[in-house]
Amino acid sequence: MAGKRRNGEASPLRLIAVAVVLIGLVLVSLRLVPGSPFGSDAAAKWGAGGGAGQEDRSTTAPGDRSSRPSARPSPSPSLEPLPFVAKDLDLDIEGWYSWSVLDRRTGKIIGSKNMDETSTTASLIKSWIVADYLRRADENGQTPSDAKLADATRIIRDSDNTRAEQFYDNVGRSASIKRLISMCGLTDSSVAPDGGWSRTALSPRDTARMGNCIAEGKAAGPTWTKWLLNEMRLVRGAGDFGIRKAFPAAEQKKIAIKNGWIDRTKEQEMHINCLAIGDTWTMGVMVRYPIDMGYDYGMKNCQKITEALLRPGV
Repeated sequence: MAGKRRNGEASPLRLIAVAVVLIGLVLVSLRLVPGSPFGSDAAAKWGAGGGAGQEDRSTTAPGDRSSRPSARPSPSPSLEPLPFVAKDLDLDIEGWYSWSVLDRRTGKIIGSKNMDETSTTASLIKSWIVADYLRRADENGQTPSDAKLADATRIIRDSDNTRAEQFYDNVGRSASIKRLISMCGLTDSSVAPDGGWSRTALSPRDTARMGNCIAEGKAAGPTWTKWLLNEMRLVRGAGDFGIRKAFPAAEQKKIAIKNGWIDRTKEQEMHINCLAIGDTWTMGVMVRYPIDMGYDYGMKNCQKITEALLRPGV
């Protein structure tokens, strides 16, 4: 009969119902796929929802990392410039001269092209001899007597030669200079051929290194460094010349010095040397010139060289 369904055939309504169910299942599956345009807010926030102690992320913030502000590293603090400017000097000075400055904060050294050339130290080396004596006494558990400290004061402030010779004997003479070279990292200097302190060969670069060795406490040791630097600030009389005289009067009081001056009859030369220790720097200046020009010429030229290197406004 034409109006009857055949056995086993599905009605149109049943087929439509099955199709709807299948489409629904597909849509539900798509909602659970990460990144699907059909995904729900709940799926996107999986594991990030408002538990205690968790912070909500803004839903309006851009997701692209490149659009987020990047953290900029804090700039490292810049060091104050030293009071000196590195430059080639062309001064009207008779004879040989050389200079060097060491930045105590960084260890950087500047100087003349010949800053590694040596000259005899004369009394400048007394600062090391006293430092070596004081450190060794402390290492041996000894405290120098008041009389010995008074002698050390005379050696530093007044450049007493007789007392310097006694201290030099006490520290082993040339063995002390060898300790200086080793302990302070000197590269240009050497012991005198006769073993005496006055003819020790130092360069301006090594003079600045020796000054730093004193300033940082290696030379005299932790017990006596402050005492020694104070004595060097109190240098007086004939030995008070050179580098610190280039600074304003108020600044001069803060600068520790030890100078050397001698007429070398064998070489027919004057040897004038200057060591200075500031808060952030050490400096060595050395000059040599004909003996008949006298001491004052070299003493003033130590100051003249320093003045030519000072930064404007110092």
